[in-house]
Amino acid sequence: MSIESLKARLPDYAKDLKLNLGTVLSAPGLTPRQVWGTALASAIAARNPEVIAAIESEAAKHVDPTALNAARAAAAIMAMTNVYYRFTHLVSAKDYASMPAKLRMTVIANPGVDAVDFELWSLAVSAINGCGQCIDAHERQVTAKGASRETVQNVIRIAAVIHAIAVTLNAEPAASARAA
Repeated sequence: MSIESLKARLPDYAKDLKLNLGTVLSAPGLTPRQVWGTALASAIAARNPEVIAAIESEAAKHVDPTALNAARAAAAIMAMTNVYYRFTHLVSAKDYASMPAKLRMTVIANPGVDAVDFELWSLAVSAINGCGQCIDAHERQVTAKGASRETVQNVIRIAAVIHAIAVTLNAEPAASARAA
């Protein structure tokens, strides 16, 4: 599946998503690795097989297998840490936050790609997964390492559009069933 076929699958009411997808995937100030790593990690976090397949197919044309694996690793590790840290942040008993997580997270220290890129991908996934504590931590890391606010915003825009496309396509079978 391609990006164009993914756009073609979107219903008319999601025209803005079609237009936004092209715009965010050519965001100024991001390297191709940052764009496509963000898109792939976001697609995985958005949990729609069709979106994952289309984004992964296109990403493979722009970045090397090491970057693809690192984007997958960002989505995987954030799937775990976002749940854990969202819990420690939201639970009333605040002593959980001071307890050691005791979860293996070594890929964060050695992802195989530039640390800023991996942190940007982790930030995008954390935004999709709604973990405020992780969003803050990754945003601080990337800006401390020199990423601009525009870079951060562009990454979040990619995550937002990819997620919205996945949500829309997930809802379509139910919409089609109602119309029938």
